[in-house]
Amino acid sequence: MKKLILLVALTIVFIGQAQVLEPVKWNASVNKISDSEYELVATATIDKGWHLYSQSVPKDGPISTGFTFVGNKNYLKKGNTSEEVGYIIDDPIFEMEIKYFEKMADFKQRIKLKGKVPFQVKGAVEFMVCNDRRCLSPTEVELIFNVK
Repeated sequence: MKKLILLVALTIVFIGQAQVLEPVKWNASVNKISDSEYELVATATIDKGWHLYSQSVPKDGPISTGFTFVGNKNYLKKGNTSEEVGYIIDDPIFEMEIKYFEKMADFKQRIKLKGKVPFQVKGAVEFMVCNDRRCLSPTEVELIFNVK
């Protein structure tokens, strides 16, 4: 009987974990622009059939992609986080024109050094993804950029 209960419990745990959807994977990298300037790159790899929304979404639309960076004494942000061209569609779910990304998207943030390398820039991205049937709740993922 104990073995049967354990088997049922493990099956429930396995099924529950199998249903967790994570259609976007994030990677953080750093490009050196000059001796005093670097570019933080957050790359989203998006599963087939899903799309990730832009940083600029109309009012009453889905949650836009947004980045936060924890400030420290080693750098200053230069401007806002940029994004690729993406696609603009007339979204039937939200009934508006919306910009989104498929397959992959790079988001870039320039920084100016104030201190010495190496150091880390900690940040996070909040985002929402949808496919043609449903949208997932907004998700936040921590990012760590190693500036060398």
